[in-house]
Amino acid sequence: MRHGKRLFIATFLVPPLVLYALFVVSPYVQVFQLATTDWGGLSPEAHFVGVDNLRRLFADHYVWNALRNNAILLVVMPVVTIVLGLFFASMLMVGGRRGRAGVRGVRGSAVYRLVYFFPQVLSVAIIGVLWKEMYAPNSGLINGALRAVGLGSLAHPWLGDPNLAFWCVLAVMVWSNVGFYVVLFGAGMQSIPRDIYEAALLDGAGRAATLARITLPLLWDTVQVAWVYLAIVALDGFALVQIITEGGPGLRTDVIGLRLYSTAFGEAKFGYASAIGVAMLFLTLSVAVLALRLTKRDRVEL
Repeated sequence: MRHGKRLFIATFLVPPLVLYALFVVSPYVQVFQLATTDWGGLSPEAHFVGVDNLRRLFADHYVWNALRNNAILLVVMPVVTIVLGLFFASMLMVGGRRGRAGVRGVRGSAVYRLVYFFPQVLSVAIIGVLWKEMYAPNSGLINGALRAVGLGSLAHPWLGDPNLAFWCVLAVMVWSNVGFYVVLFGAGMQSIPRDIYEAALLDGAGRAATLARITLPLLWDTVQVAWVYLAIVALDGFALVQIITEGGPGLRTDVIGLRLYSTAFGEAKFGYASAIGVAMLFLTLSVAVLALRLTKRDRVEL
């Protein structure tokens, strides 16, 4: 009987593990090997260069420029997304008027959640193309709306301005992610007893105090996971940046993912690009661990 059980488990477990090792683990191992070569990506010839790619990486100002942009995204994007997500979720779930039923959400909250979540249904490619057209200086919806209401003086070549292009991309990243966390935080708030909010309101606590002292501590585990996930998204950002600005103008919106892509497919330096990928892997793991450490706190039980 025990032998049959082991055979049954092996039959269903071994094939997925083999496929995972072949198509997921194997490419990671190959990247580490390629990072020590000067492979160009086309010819089978690849010469071993050891840690030369790593030394070059530390001296590459294009890489440091991309990392600087990623660092700004890492600081700003998770904070803004989580704050907006908590605010909207709080207003939808407990922001309605207090009546006989006590604390409740606003009327039509299900429709609002659907609207907020809609960007998650769209692919990254569609979001990038959509916002690139909206930012267009002549035919874009943003400048067109400004001109329609008599504010044509505020119309701007948003993606062509080196001082604004990065923040335009950041706004798109927040817009495309905040809806998911509105739904996520809203689901977490549904498990918080309404009696707690009732007691807080009877004691004279306002909406802001209720959010900061009740909702946030009770949702901290969810916020912690959101912070780690958004930090990983901020360290990537490749797809949106590549579609909307292609790293310009003047590499003001360049990120490390796009720098890796440009190095490999634009300059045909797959060995050096692999070194960038390895550095990006360790950087992402370090940021995830650091985020978990910094956001660790005692769990609040109901």
